Amino acid sequence: MKKVMLKTTLSLAVAMASSHLFASGFALNEQSVSGMGTGFAGRSSSADDASTVYGNPAGMSRLNGQQITGGVAAIDASTDISNTGGNSRGSNKGDMVPFTAVPFGFYTNKLNDQWAVGFGVYAPFGLVTDYESGFQGRGFGSKSEVKVITFQPTVSYAFNDRVSVGFGPTINRISGVLESDKTLNPAVSDTNVKIKGDDTALGFNVGVLVQATDTTRVGLTYHSKVKYKLDGHTTVSGPAATQPFLRNNRYDASLKIDTPESYDLSVTQDLTDAWKLYGGATWTRWSRLKEITVNNKGVTGAGGLLAPSQLSAITEEQNWHDT
Repeated sequence: MKKVMLKTTLSLAVAMASSHLFASGFALNEQSVSGMGTGFAGRSSSADDASTVYGNPAGMSRLNGQQITGGVAAIDASTDISNTGGNSRGSNKGDMVPFTAVPFGFYTNKLNDQWAVGFGVYAPFGLVTDYESGFQGRGFGSKSEVKVITFQPTVSYAFNDRVSVGFGPTINRISGVLESDKTLNPAVSDTNVKIKGDDTALGFNVGVLVQATDTTRVGLTYHSKVKYKLDGHTTVSGPAATQPFLRNNRYDASLKIDTPESYDLSVTQDLTDAWKLYGGATWTRWSRLKEITVNNKGVTGAGGLLAPSQLSAITEEQNWHDT
């Protein structure tokens, strides 16, 4: 008879690892309730529940029977804007990050002493900023939204009771919205450029888990980069949209972007029957994000409120650094 275990966890954690917020770019850490409970330390070595499908797929070999875990992380970031001292028209107040929920779910099944399979659905990357309509900085951006959802079938193999490996291809769906008035003549306030696009691309996660001693477990996980080419459209509305070369007001748009690869190395140390010590470090190649360039097809003609050259290729430099 198959045994099905439903595991629920309530974690209360003191958030001492706030540097994750700044070092992770638009990566999300919220894929595990148990991971949040330890501040994400030991993610690739703990293998506490089915969320190891993401944390380290090799950890499935340590789980017995069938396991299901899931949840929703609520993100409520306080980002009040005030006293920016700009000279252009508009306001500088409000909260630019709306309340956001991030769901996740995982399933694992240990088939025998060597093999285990699993599946996960989670959000590895995402961001949203949505400024008030009269925001003074709307020339740089009024709304940005990126959502990535990943589906990951996974398999692990245990060579013995000390060493196991795991692998999972990832099917990643990305969608994004970028909106601003940045291409305007400063005297005009109500022309808007909105870019939307989406794509599906493949990647993979791979991990190794080693029981180095009876009380020490070491894990290493690699999350691959994923190359996207988002296809969508750019819409122009407002005074500039009346110009001859913008009579269609809507253009096919494309954007290439890579989400970065990362390595997670962690250690789980059993101190006593009641105490464990978790430690970990993550390296992410954010330097892949040099710039964001949106190419729009069919924009021709002479300029005015909005020049064709400003719309045919919209580029924002990023120049991010590895963390």
